[in-house]
Amino acid sequence: MKFDSPLFDRIRVKPTEDRTRKPDEPCCQWKDCGNTATHRAPKGRTRENEYWRFCLEHVREYNSSYNYFSGMSEDAVLKYQKDAVTGHRPTWKMGTGNPQPGGGDFGPHAPHDPFNMFSEFGARGADTRTRARAEAQQQRTVRNAERKALHELGLEEGAGKAEIKARFKILVKRHHPDVNGGDKATEDKLREIIQAYNYLKSVGAC
Repeated sequence: MKFDSPLFDRIRVKPTEDRTRKPDEPCCQWKDCGNTATHRAPKGRTRENEYWRFCLEHVREYNSSYNYFSGMSEDAVLKYQKDAVTGHRPTWKMGTGNPQPGGGDFGPHAPHDPFNMFSEFGARGADTRTRARAEAQQQRTVRNAERKALHELGLEEGAGKAEIKARFKILVKRHHPDVNGGDKATEDKLREIIQAYNYLKSVGAC
């Protein structure tokens, strides 16, 4: 509360000063109103930071009919409201910027994208790297030992990493001695499966 408020005069024995409007105080700018201008009101969308000066009665009347979007089409109002969400700053979808040499849309420090997350958003660089890795995997020379290891796991040549890992887990559970009552035959088979899987890991097949 301001210390020069008229409310303080109500608890005093005698008012300390005359509270009537002084000649230097602004008048209400409403037509034919001579009251003191105690409130500000914005002049409109095209006149930012400019205000009318009104008394309490007329600022209420002005505010009741004030429309910031006056004169704008419905489409223009919707666009303004949508842009207001980001503070009227430009935005763009992930991965749709100009591609940079050496790293697609991300420049030379392009992130690893094993799940194609960026390519789903339109990142050309990420999609290119994914295809390159797939082509390199297909072009990798398959040795006889690798074919034998895949055969040990019951898989065909060209099986993917996820398929090899899934098959390995199934076979380990199936041939584990605890599941087969300590049968030596399954124990030997389990050893061969583990050796085959470790070899495939060493050559980058899984």
